[in-house]
Amino acid sequence: MKPNPVHRLPATLEAAVQRLKLAAREAADRTVDSLGLAALAATHAYQRDSLLGAQLELNRKSAVFVLTFNDAFDERVVRELGPRSDGNTGLSGLKPAAEPRPTSWDALSLVEDREVEAQISAERFGMEIAHAFEWELRELDAYVATVLADAGGERERNPLRPDLVGHAMLRAVEAVSDRADVRKVLTTELGRSLAGLLRSTYPAIVADFRKAGVQPVGLTVRQRLAGARAGAGAGTGTDSQQGDDQHQSRSGQAMDGDSRHGVRRSGPGGPAGFATSTGTGYSSTWGGTPLGQVDPTLMSLIRRLAHSEPVSGSGTGLGYADTGAGTGELRNPLPNLIHAHRDELRQASKGALDHMVIDVIGFLFDQILSDPKVPPQMAQLIARLQLPVLRAALGDPAFFSSRRHPVRRFVNRIASLGAAFEDFDDVGSKAFLSKVKALIQEVVDGDFDQIEVYEHKLAALETFVADQARRDVQDQGNMAELLEAREDEQRLRALYAQRLAGDLKDVAAPAFVRDFVSRVWSQVLLRAAEQGGAEGPLAQRLRRTGRELVLSVQPKATPAHRKTFLAELPKMMQDLTAGMNLIGWPDAQRRAFFGQLMPAHAEALKSPAARQLDLNLMARQVEGALERPAPSREELKSLPSIPALSDDVAPPALTSEEAQRVGLVEESAINWDGRVDIELGKEETVPARPEPVAPGLPAFNEAAEPTQGRDLADNVQIGFAYQMHLNDTWQKVRLSHVSAGRNFFIFTQGSRHKKTVSLTQRMLVRLCETGRLKAFENSTLIERATERARRQLSTLASSSASA
Repeated sequence: MKPNPVHRLPATLEAAVQRLKLAAREAADRTVDSLGLAALAATHAYQRDSLLGAQLELNRKSAVFVLTFNDAFDERVVRELGPRSDGNTGLSGLKPAAEPRPTSWDALSLVEDREVEAQISAERFGMEIAHAFEWELRELDAYVATVLADAGGERERNPLRPDLVGHAMLRAVEAVSDRADVRKVLTTELGRSLAGLLRSTYPAIVADFRKAGVQPVGLTVRQRLAGARAGAGAGTGTDSQQGDDQHQSRSGQAMDGDSRHGVRRSGPGGPAGFATSTGTGYSSTWGGTPLGQVDPTLMSLIRRLAHSEPVSGSGTGLGYADTGAGTGELRNPLPNLIHAHRDELRQASKGALDHMVIDVIGFLFDQILSDPKVPPQMAQLIARLQLPVLRAALGDPAFFSSRRHPVRRFVNRIASLGAAFEDFDDVGSKAFLSKVKALIQEVVDGDFDQIEVYEHKLAALETFVADQARRDVQDQGNMAELLEAREDEQRLRALYAQRLAGDLKDVAAPAFVRDFVSRVWSQVLLRAAEQGGAEGPLAQRLRRTGRELVLSVQPKATPAHRKTFLAELPKMMQDLTAGMNLIGWPDAQRRAFFGQLMPAHAEALKSPAARQLDLNLMARQVEGALERPAPSREELKSLPSIPALSDDVAPPALTSEEAQRVGLVEESAINWDGRVDIELGKEETVPARPEPVAPGLPAFNEAAEPTQGRDLADNVQIGFAYQMHLNDTWQKVRLSHVSAGRNFFIFTQGSRHKKTVSLTQRMLVRLCETGRLKAFENSTLIERATERARRQLSTLASSSASA
């Protein structure tokens, strides 16, 4: 007798099959428990008896259930990977063990009713699972296709499909009991338990594939080695597509567009070999992170459309392209490529979810291309990203739910930075326009289905904007260097105050006295050292004043000490006032400090006498802390960032000439009591957490970036435009420089004749808190477009329902 062949699966596929078997075993254990709980909650005796009977049968024959499931599932896997009726060969070594083969769903002529019902139930179970885990199963299909292709199989067969799992489950239920009522209960409860476990099992299988180094399948353009194509032109791919002919015949789309860009590339270590699949429908040579899985046929069409030149006025978009030399006077409608090719895209895609995403992105670009905040020159460039954005939305659901998605950030940053320019006639704006055009072209020509592509382009754009802003500030003079020097002085003050607070933390004195000496009097000592030297008479006198201040609030040991204190008190108060005047300490803070100091002096005169030894030790500790040398600039450079001073200490003052040169806005120049006019021309406000753009798509799970209020002061970014209320009018300004410690901010206003506006950190915060500084955009471009598209889709849905 001829022995049955041994069927061997690839190791990764074998591990996946084993995970599904373990899930079925766990589902049986869970079902035993759930049946008992359901029986306790049953309200009818007949229902309770059915549940208890099913629990008893499954608990008694759980081993039979597991073994039957394993055998049935192995049989279905072998049949799925074996030869088809059309004569195609399957995976090597995987052939049915014996003939005749089990009854196939494709042959209904002599199939029993029981087999038909089982097949229908299995497919219904698979459809329910596929509907709940559409994204997970789509990703799993790509990895399984790679494993089968590598092993010589066919990509369209997935032996891990939910309907195959459901069929094996039904076969196992039949082995547990012959009673129809018990089978019905077991099928329902086991299906519910198994469906819940598959929610975590399928992602775990995908994770195992990733760990094993499996790359999801895509439309891979294979190239000949360098020696084999010596007669071909450099950088051109002439080989035909391998392994995806069935997708091409199904779509009817040629691969010329993909072959034109499927060139052989070189890696960091020399010439690269063949391009490897990335699971996104295009070959990648640097192993990036794919933006989810998209059907290869659809990806082929998207890439072909992305590389085709749009026909002016052929779309239905409402945006306009500038046909003049940067003037924006002559504008032609920008084509909405998604609307123009909607039927092709929907035909190449599969599933209602993909169709909805295509329509949503089409409506989204209707709003993007017609946004009034986007200059026409920028809208024309953003229009080139229609197909890459569609690719990201189809493959990655996080595009709709995460404001930090790389594709969203790239598009939003282009729009926000472009909106900061007044016009595009000067050198700076033209350079920015050229840079954006080059980056977008690199995205379209490259692997725009890789997350890293957008991250790298965004980083390059931000670097370019920062360099451009730095050059603009340098052209206006050495303002940045001047403010950096003043910031170093402020950081030195903060570092000295921090050290002095650490030296005085153990001194037995009221907290407000220690706080005053460390935060305020330390600034007095630094200013005295700047004027007369660290060992000059002024610095020494003020150090003694700080020491006497701490001792003045200590209990007086004898009447002689009290008499001496009262005699020296006027001189100490005079020195304190002189030190406060030296740094310009505000009057309000002075009154508050003296209001605490006088009761402390009165309490010191009435308190029990302290030991003279303790007072002498305290005096020595305070004197040592005040005589400790102040930090130097060289020491400051070697330390991490130092916290800024609190608001009750004024930053280093600029001379009147320096303040005028940098355009420093003084607090006295603002009418803080006056009302701020309502800014005209602002678009409607987008909710902080808007609803999903369409039912079935995820909503935002992150808070929006602040556009006004106190939080805006901590989130201003170089190159962005803001609205500033100065001289009783709203003025559009562009942030050009932020000091290293974020203590000084330089804004520019105008294009041809730029005007500089500089703010300190405290001034910036006050302007934001009082509503005198706001972002030029109430929200990012895609969020504005999403909100408008959502309302547009809601209106269309309401109109259709009423009709």
